[in-house]
Amino acid sequence: MVGLQHPHSHGDPNHSHHDHTHGALDPSLLTTERGIWAIKWSFVGLFATGVFQTIVVLLSGSVALLADTIHNIGDAATAIPLWVAFTLGRRKPTERFTYGLGRVEDLAGVAIVLIILLSAVLAGYESIQRFFHPQKVEYLWAVIVASIIGFAGNEGVAIFRIKVGEEIGSAALIADGYHARVDGYASLAVLVGALGIWVGYPLADPIVGLLITIVILRILWESGKSVLSRLLDSVDPEVTNEIRHAVVHVSGVMDVSEVRIRWLGHRLHAELNIAVQENLSVEEGHEIASAVHHELLHRLQYLATATIHIDPGNASGEKHHRISKHSHDGLPFHSH
Repeated sequence: MVGLQHPHSHGDPNHSHHDHTHGALDPSLLTTERGIWAIKWSFVGLFATGVFQTIVVLLSGSVALLADTIHNIGDAATAIPLWVAFTLGRRKPTERFTYGLGRVEDLAGVAIVLIILLSAVLAGYESIQRFFHPQKVEYLWAVIVASIIGFAGNEGVAIFRIKVGEEIGSAALIADGYHARVDGYASLAVLVGALGIWVGYPLADPIVGLLITIVILRILWESGKSVLSRLLDSVDPEVTNEIRHAVVHVSGVMDVSEVRIRWLGHRLHAELNIAVQENLSVEEGHEIASAVHHELLHRLQYLATATIHIDPGNASGEKHHRISKHSHDGLPFHSH
């Protein structure tokens, strides 16, 4: 039995397989740099949008626009934990943090969910207050312009974040992109509220504010599920199936018994057991494992490492590695 672990930049320079180092740069560093770049410019876009809307809120007194502005500024604030996460993710593994600090990106997702929750509480509170304490909305034309700019700013940021998130495999950045897209629609709702006031329905403003709050709560629910799923090491079953499909077609592989995958930030880490002919030498088993790893790198763009365990064909699977139940120092019986 042979256990192999290959980082993304694998292979001896004299090895016959294609080298995946792509020069001297670590691929995870490249994706992290691009993530920071995306966060930086999306922050600038949303912050500028929020500042403009804040000015109009102070002039007009529109609570619907206030709710939208709170949300947009909250979105800009979500860039901060993501920025910290991507920056820490650039650090190399150490003896203490042997997998690096990629998991900080998942903690950033938790921070983003909390920011969204705060936005919902503030927007809802202000909207409800306006029902009991009505206030005339001034400069409706400015409110309309601010709502259109809010939509344009959010949609631009959404397209940008989703595109870069898909390129680097960052679930947090993609989720933040879809979050910005929904925010754009919320900005258009402010336009509807302004038109309602224009035709003589002053309660249209706080009603739209509450509707935006509901939208924020829905985003909170979806984002929370996504972040919790990632924290629990959830992966798309299609990825597991893709690994199995890729591996079984490698020459010399008889069986794939276990496949485990987890995300650390925006990089995948995989562990799998494969079975080969039991009469092969250690060197021959190593060659098959290298071929499997080579195939996986081409199939899974965001694979950072793959630990490949070799089993003989007549003892395939982890059930053959277990030791019979026994106890240590009077502790309950267990097996390995």
